[in-house]
Amino acid sequence: MKKRLSGLLTVVLASSMLLAACSGNNAPSESSPGTEPQPGESGTAPVEVTLFAVQEQGIDLTTNKFTAFLEDKFNLKMSFETTPPDGAKEKRQISLASGDYPDAYILPGYIDQFSQADVVKYGKQGVIVPLNDLIDQHAPNIKAAMESNPDLKAFNTAPDGNIYGLVAYSQCFHCSYPNKMWINTKWLDELGLDMPSTTDEFRDALRAFKTQDPNGNGVADEVPLSGSTEDFGVRIIPFLMNGFVYNDDRNYLNLSGGKVESAALKEEWKEGLTYIKSLYDEGLIDPGAFAQNAEAYKKIGENGDTQILGAGAGMHPAIFLNIDAGNKNSADYNPVPPLTGPHGSYATHDGGGVAPGAKFVITNKASEAQQIALIQMVDYMFTMEGQTNGASGMEGIDWRKPEAGEEALGEGVEPQVALIPAAEGEAPRNAGWSGTAHFYMPKEYRDSFVQGTEIYDPANYERRLYQATLLYEGHEPEELFPLWSIWIAQEEVDEASILQTNIKSYIEQNALQFITGNKSLEKDWDAYVKGLQDLQIDRYLEILQKAYDASFGN
Repeated sequence: MKKRLSGLLTVVLASSMLLAACSGNNAPSESSPGTEPQPGESGTAPVEVTLFAVQEQGIDLTTNKFTAFLEDKFNLKMSFETTPPDGAKEKRQISLASGDYPDAYILPGYIDQFSQADVVKYGKQGVIVPLNDLIDQHAPNIKAAMESNPDLKAFNTAPDGNIYGLVAYSQCFHCSYPNKMWINTKWLDELGLDMPSTTDEFRDALRAFKTQDPNGNGVADEVPLSGSTEDFGVRIIPFLMNGFVYNDDRNYLNLSGGKVESAALKEEWKEGLTYIKSLYDEGLIDPGAFAQNAEAYKKIGENGDTQILGAGAGMHPAIFLNIDAGNKNSADYNPVPPLTGPHGSYATHDGGGVAPGAKFVITNKASEAQQIALIQMVDYMFTMEGQTNGASGMEGIDWRKPEAGEEALGEGVEPQVALIPAAEGEAPRNAGWSGTAHFYMPKEYRDSFVQGTEIYDPANYERRLYQATLLYEGHEPEELFPLWSIWIAQEEVDEASILQTNIKSYIEQNALQFITGNKSLEKDWDAYVKGLQDLQIDRYLEILQKAYDASFGN
């Protein structure tokens, strides 16, 4: 089947890593608005609009330079109902419940956005208005993007054919394979070991890290393998399990011949747990990997003058150690390719930051003139210039055109944008909307940002991650269950949500109990399977199969 893109939060790194440029057939349009009629005629009063938005750090939307630019370009006057990131979802819901809501909501997708269920519910209630005609008549760039990108159209189009809102479509390549493993290659060299390529070789490397004093301090203080319980690929089970059965690190779903299956019911899952338990029993896995937060994890990676971490799970190594120029250990951690196990060599694929739902909606409070003004404003952010000005900051302040000899991140891609780094101690420039403006950033667009070639220079960190991700690309299964781009029937959304939560929690709790020995894989496996059946996993799979068949015409 045609692989669909998924959602997971896009990691927003330092400004040198925040990519937002374009090229290629699916990139934002090179054209800028100008042919469309402006919402307010020249010399008339601006069209006033009110937007609910999240106030991100370092950004003041009211005094923002991009805000002023949009107001001038589209004869607008914007006022904002802002909320800090913490509690943004709750405050959005309170805003809607009050009945006194704004003309539009514009949200950073990785902090908060409307779920698919929200979009359909509020759309059917008439609280948010369909955008179909507005896009067709006043948003040529949005229209062109959806015509050229079926995935984008699928994300945006509800089962009734209406487009009630727009997603945050940001394809971050290195985010699209989040469950990477980073190993201390200085220790491998010290011990005369090659980069592991199989599950057995990885075990051998961890054993050597534990027993052969690779940091040379005469103390058995090495931590062979660690991770965390949070997001961004830090959980250790998926990388290790992928040599046995594909682990999506999300809901543990597989697709085979168009049939939705649970990976956690398979014998291969049991084999994978057996392998991971063997590592745990030998003391090769830090027990904290199953309990600690990101801060505790980083203390292991940043252990003063003595390196103690052998291998760490994560989307990128800055999660567990500092990658600044002053850290002599940064270059020691390099990616382990997907391990070949008894049943495969998979890599968890996540599409890189595209989440189902909507980050932008227009409400029934907006007049026709306000609706046109709002859709034209967002349409500008579907152009190369508009997306870059919005997401990265204004041209001449935060970015510039490339100079001769500068290279784009993607191979064979024409460079389009070079970020202007902030000087040390420089105050926030407040020239863009950051994630609030993340509307259409396909891979081709992000690949066209200028990046240097020295991968261990922090300024070129994105190239380091890009090159690492090439090792994982293509290791996903031929079929991927596209939970992110199917629309579950409205009458089954609540049921599916409850089942999903209970089943996911049960799978994860039992995996930990099997690995740590609190449950026996030999004695308790059948009871575990029965527990999943008692949680109605068959019904859950039935709902998902129905939604998949409806979405893909099976």
